Amino acid sequence: MNKLLEIISKNNDFTTAQLATMLNESEKEVKRQLQDLKDRGIVRGSKAVVDWDKVLDTGVTAIIEMKVTPKAETGFDEIAKMIMSYDNVDSVYLAASSRYDLITIVRGKNIQEIAEFVSKRLSTIENVMSTATNFVLMQYKGDGIAFYGDEEDEQRSMVL
Repeated sequence: MNKLLEIISKNNDFTTAQLATMLNESEKEVKRQLQDLKDRGIVRGSKAVVDWDKVLDTGVTAIIEMKVTPKAETGFDEIAKMIMSYDNVDSVYLAASSRYDLITIVRGKNIQEIAEFVSKRLSTIENVMSTATNFVLMQYKGDGIAFYGDEEDEQRSMVL
């Protein structure tokens, strides 16, 4: 099953027939394994990896670092769940850092929208002590896929 996970984590476009051939198993067995992985919560959905730098008017991405005082009963979980509930929040991570506890990836239409989100939503959450916002200027690699390095990208970076 680990080989199946390795394959689909790198490319989820394969059909079950193609996966079966690559794994030297029956298609029925591959379908069973995939369903088992989904049922156990190991595989959670599927998505396309988009190179947002190549799409015009896609907005901005920010990495928000937060210093948080954990709650006595729930630690960081309750605060993380609250942050996760916002539609513009892409990811939330608990970090092992001396400066920040939670790292949140946020998408917005523009810098002002993210600034408003941080000042009116994130920084007002009880137990959030401080935030630091970092705006993403360029993505070189995401979800294991390199976005930078082909000739077109190199020419674009020289123009910038």
